[in-house]
Amino acid sequence: MKVQVHAIHFTADRKLVESIQAKLNKLETFYDRITSGEVFLKLEQGEGKVKEKLLEIKIAVPGAILFVKEKARSFEEALDLALNAIAEQIKRFKAKITQVKAAKMALDIPE
Repeated sequence: MKVQVHAIHFTADRKLVESIQAKLNKLETFYDRITSGEVFLKLEQGEGKVKEKLLEIKIAVPGAILFVKEKARSFEEALDLALNAIAEQIKRFKAKITQVKAAKMALDIPE
């Protein structure tokens, strides 16, 4: 899967980007038709200091775009939270697609 990582208003560490790429590649175990992914890394300002990290993941699959947004003290923690949420969305999407396919096949089969 092709993954683009966008660090907004800062430069992301190479190790963080590689970690994101590796973890997002594991999403293909849930659904193998994922076409691409985008990750946005943002820093939230608060009282002059950076308080929290914001991570957004956008996954493109045929027929839909799945999106999740998580906030945490570190990008790694936000990534773990976001991966759990996006994996759940992928599972629900796949179940919905298979349900629709089964219904279409049931209508096409004469009794």
